[in-house]
Amino acid sequence: MAGSETHYTIPRGTVVKPTKVLIVVAPYYRDIADELIAGARAEIEAWGATHELVEVPGALEVPTAIAMAGRMSNFDAYVALGCVIRGETTHYETVCNDSSRGLTMLGLSGYCIGNGILTVENRDQALARARVADQNKGGGAAAAALHLVALSRKWGAPRAGVGFRPSEPMGEDTVIASLKDSRT
Repeated sequence: MAGSETHYTIPRGTVVKPTKVLIVVAPYYRDIADELIAGARAEIEAWGATHELVEVPGALEVPTAIAMAGRMSNFDAYVALGCVIRGETTHYETVCNDSSRGLTMLGLSGYCIGNGILTVENRDQALARARVADQNKGGGAAAAALHLVALSRKWGAPRAGVGFRPSEPMGEDTVIASLKDSRT
């Protein structure tokens, strides 16, 4: 069982500039969702970031909510939380695959996302993965999102000495005159 194995975890970082994280949760199994949320919140706060929480009806709606927030708001990272437990039909595969695919596509588009949607065979597996005192997958998803923010800030930082520099400082009057000249 994976719970008894030892895994390496990247050390926790901190954020040096304000960082807003959106937690999007599908609380279909409320007790499991509450554990995932508690883990995510604790990890986000330990990094020094802030968070907001929204709920959506199910795991399939999580990627859509993140995409909407990405277009309409100003979050730096996203934590996707929920739980899909195998049932008697193939709906399980559809929900697992499509929610994961949606999050992966958003991640490849530049979103910093931690995927904490559990895909399990039964409730016991879900609880073991969700509990903060056990595997804490909510905290792990938050840490993943924040590590991606750190990478994006590292690689997206402005580079000194690159680009156009005027030979002498331009005052406001010079900039306005330049703009007027360019319009005629």
